Amino acid sequence: MTKKQILVADDEQDIIALLSFNLEQEGFSVRNASNGRKALEMIRDEKPALVILDLMMPEINGMDVCRVMRGNTETADIPVIMLTAKSDQLDKILGLEMGADDYITKPFHVRELIARVRSVLRRAERKAEQNPHDSDEDRQESLSCGGLRIDLRSYRVTLDGKPVELSSREFKLLQFLISHPGRVYSREQLLDRVWGDESFVEPRTVDVHISRLRNLIEPDKENPRYILTVRGIGYKFSD
Repeated sequence: MTKKQILVADDEQDIIALLSFNLEQEGFSVRNASNGRKALEMIRDEKPALVILDLMMPEINGMDVCRVMRGNTETADIPVIMLTAKSDQLDKILGLEMGADDYITKPFHVRELIARVRSVLRRAERKAEQNPHDSDEDRQESLSCGGLRIDLRSYRVTLDGKPVELSSREFKLLQFLISHPGRVYSREQLLDRVWGDESFVEPRTVDVHISRLRNLIEPDKENPRYILTVRGIGYKFSD
């Protein structure tokens, strides 16, 4: 069986050595990069099964590496675990907004990180297995409401014909909501449907993403047209 390759991108050599040793002990093949530019080159060339990405790296930081990955159709689905010394909640939310699949802070327990790696890889495998034999004709190509349109093939969103730049997570959240117009979902339900079984994701994260989506797609975010709040319950897409 071919070993799954994991790229560890961190500028601390002791972290690279620690993770490489333990991941290899768990049966993974490990590559490493000590700066963001090298990490991006390896991600594009080698398409690893998962990337462990340090937030603070020289040349290109982890946030920008993740953003570039999600903007490239060839690397958009590669899972990312953000690794950083910062423990501020805002940094965590920003990392998730950029499309990271999970987030862990230094110092960390190696066994916890290994568990996170396996969990994220399982989710990626389940996603890849969903409708693998559907033809292009069988897949819905777009979703729209008023002037808002989502192209599911190119992952593009437009509002009145103008492109709207969304993170991977924002796109998934909007796609899920517009696919179920009029149905109310609690924060916990949205976490379950959009974030899956990710660890340590708080309900407040949903509010942050909803707020950002409104800033981007609502003509008047104080009186939203598309994403509506149902007080005491959660959110729904306009029906």
